[in-house]
Parts: sequence; C-alpha cells; structure tokens
Amino acid sequence: MTRAALVSLLLVGAAAAPGLAQENADTIGTRLLADPRIKSAMDAIRAAEPQTIETQIALCEVEAPPFKETRRAEMYAGLFRDAGLQNVRIDKAGNVLGDRPGAAPHPHLVFTAHLDTVFPEGTAVKVARDGAVLRGPGIGDDCRGLAVLLAVVRTLNAAKIQTPGTITFVGTVGEEGLGDLRGVKQLFDDTLKGTIDRFVSIDGAGLGITNGAVGSLRYRVTFKGPGGHSYGAFGLSNPIHALGRAVAAIAEFQVPADPKTTFNVGRIGGGTSVNSIPFDAWMEVDMRSTDPAALQALDAKFHAAVDRAVADEDARWHRSVLTADKQLVGNRPAGGTPAAAPIVRAAVSATRALDLPVSLGASSTDSNVAMNRGIPAITIDGGGDSSGSHALDESYDTTDSWRGTERALLICLALAQP
Repeated sequence: MTRAALVSLLLVGAAAAPGLAQENADTIGTRLLADPRIKSAMDAIRAAEPQTIETQIALCEVEAPPFKETRRAEMYAGLFRDAGLQNVRIDKAGNVLGDRPGAAPHPHLVFTAHLDTVFPEGTAVKVARDGAVLRGPGIGDDCRGLAVLLAVVRTLNAAKIQTPGTITFVGTVGEEGLGDLRGVKQLFDDTLKGTIDRFVSIDGAGLGITNGAVGSLRYRVTFKGPGGHSYGAFGLSNPIHALGRAVAAIAEFQVPADPKTTFNVGRIGGGTSVNSIPFDAWMEVDMRSTDPAALQALDAKFHAAVDRAVADEDARWHRSVLTADKQLVGNRPAGGTPAAAPIVRAAVSATRALDLPVSLGASSTDSNVAMNRGIPAITIDGGGDSSGSHALDESYDTTDSWRGTERALLICLALAQP
C-alpha cells in the first residue's frame, strides 16, 4: 500500500472519499465521522475536556497584555512541544508556531488562536470557579481558543491520525485593539509567506462561524496651534474648537446600513487649563465596514471633515496657524469568504454532522487578513458560553463546552483534505 493510500484509509476508511476540492463539501463531516478511527478520536476529545478546561485556566493565569505576550507565548511553546508538534518556534512578531506534517506540504492549513488580551500589565488574572462557571479577564477571549487548539493537537497525535495535508498550529499576537493584527500579518508577509492554503482561527465561546471580515480604520488626530492666554491672546485659532468642528461633522455622516458601516469618536483630550487657549487637542476615531469600498468612502469623508474643520476654525479668526496630524493607528482589512466557498461549506457540514446549530456572521478577527488577501478563511467559536468579553469580570460557562472542541477537531480534519 502506498503512503497516500494509507493516509486516505486513516481518514475515511477503506472506501476512501475524494478530497475537499473534488467532493461535495456539504457531506464531508458525515463522511469523516463514518471512519471508526475518527469517531474514536471524537470520543477521546470529549473525555479530555476536563484537561482542556484546566489548560484554559492555566493559560489565562499568565498575563498577556498588549504588546507584551512573551510569558504566555513561552508557556504555549512548551505546551506545543509537550503535545508533539514539530519545529516549534517563536517568530519575530512573537507568534508561536508548531508543525504537524501531512503526507504532503499542501494543502497547508493554518489553525490559530490569539495569545493577547486587552488588559494592561498588572491586571489580576487569577481565575475563580463557581461550579461550571469560570471568571477571569480573558477566560473566554481567547484562552478558550488557545485551549481548544491545543486539545486538537493532543487528540490528533494520541490517535496517530495522519492527514493528507500539513497543519501549522499558531498562537498569534496582536489580535486585540491597537495590536492591529500584527501577528497574523507577520504570518502572511514573512513567516509563512506564500504557503498558506486555508486559514482558521478559534476565537471566543459559542458555536458560530465567522465568514465576514469587519474591516476597521483607526486614527489618532492631533490638532495643533500656537496656544496662549484665553483673554490676552483671544482671537487665536483654537485646536479644541477645530476638534469640536470635526466631531460635529463626523456625527452627521450618512453611512449605508447594508453593508453595515459604522463610525465612532471614542476618546478626546487636550489643553492645559480652563484659561488657556490650548496648543493641542486630540481625538481617536474608529470606522468599520464589511465592505472595503464602503470603508474607503467613509475614510475619504473623515479626511475631508478634519481638513474642513481646520480651515473653518482658521477662517473664523482670519488666521492660518492650525494643523491636524492624522495618524493611522489601526488598519484591519475588510473582506469575506462566500457562504458557498468549500471552506465554509465544510465547516457547516462538520457542524451539522454533530447536530449543532449553524450560524454564519461577520466580525473582526485574525481571519480578516486572510479573507482580504483571497485566502479561504473562517473563524470559529470554541464552544461553551461566555459573557463580559473585555471586562475584568469576564465569565465562561463550561457546560457542554466539549461540543466546540469536538467540532474544531472535525473541521481541522476536513480542511486538511486535498
């Protein structure tokens, strides 16, 4: 028997099914579950859920603040090695990678979860348990994803299932906030450049499938002027007044409801005292859409509004002294994977094969980068239920959480098919 034939036998039994690209992806979940070896692996992953939950807690109790994910990354790399992955390494962005070679280099599936949290250094990260409920910052987002990813690795190796394609498992950095997806951008631009055929991220709790990428542009705009005494220098252009003009203009933007497109001025600041004309003022602006063209159109409106605010404030006082520095601090690309794409159909098939509800949606996740670049990609939830994401009292309910772990394994197997 050739190695390729053995691989097919291991995955789908003696009556080997054709690969993902050739068969009807809508049935791949059922086909895979017909293999006794895979059915046994699914039973094993359910039995190992208590270990998965303990891993989730242990990871959550290691700080991973924005841009400082090193401690958790080092721990995760150790867990990758213990689970039997090959070529475990940390790239220059801080991503943790481990390979599980298949019979061939392709299809190359990249399966990820993110290491970072939104919480600053020094946040208390001890996890409290109350029956089935866990409480701690980041316990669902994304310690759950990290634990499920590791459970998939452990189960594949324990069952000695070899896949036709190669899988690289990754704990990424920079998914949250101003991290700006720097970890996954590093994967596509350098670490795994040109090798990725399919991309999946596990992010948070529930059982949804994300196939739409909500793109975002984030700016910090700083208005500057000479400043002076509020009485003695009265008549100077005022940076805060210009900022107010810009905010008022942004508040009047008209945006489409479909594709959903949004804007928000989230923070403002500046000035030195109540009786001083400020020499600077700043605001932070967030704009989002699932459609790249709609986001680009909104971006153009934003730039025009800021420029007009500066011009109007200067014109009010017959001056030409103000400037506005528009610093792009976040750029998450928009995009999507069509519901009819094989990767989505395969994920839906796996979900239905396990008698789970199917829900497609859009969000902002590591998969944005892949979707925007035309790589088949989805993000899946990790099972269980959570509330208070990004809050200090974030909670995660472990009731039937094994169902998400089980589905992640089946989707992984389905997408490692040719």
